[in-house]
Amino acid sequence: MGTSDAIDPAITTPVYGGCFCGKIRYQFRRPEVITVNCHCSMCRKTSGAPFVSWLVVPTEQFGYVKGEPTVLESSDTGTRFFCGDCGTPLVCINAEHPQWTDITLGSLDQPEAFSPTKEVYADTRLGWLKDRLENYDG
Repeated sequence: MGTSDAIDPAITTPVYGGCFCGKIRYQFRRPEVITVNCHCSMCRKTSGAPFVSWLVVPTEQFGYVKGEPTVLESSDTGTRFFCGDCGTPLVCINAEHPQWTDITLGSLDQPEAFSPTKEVYADTRLGWLKDRLENYDG
């Protein structure tokens, strides 16, 4: 096998994540991913945060390896999955594009490995996110 035929380890190595309490674990393989910060009101309400960072992977590459999440039908097209014990938001699947699974970036074991490259629903971004705030370490 020549170097051009080599299998990319990023595709074959699973990426893991799960909820805060550890009762739900998932994995995916990453042949391609999309990363976004979503500013829609549903993401804000279901997470309790000013926006949610999502990692979007092909549904066929995603699977739960431990536990079963609780399901929330958050809209006519959106189904969200979270831990029923600790409440961690994990995944959203949109009926308009079921071939993609949206994973909360913060639920990954190593979220630093992925960085959002786009913002969606930026027109509904909270105004104070544009402000410069004082920063503190720790």
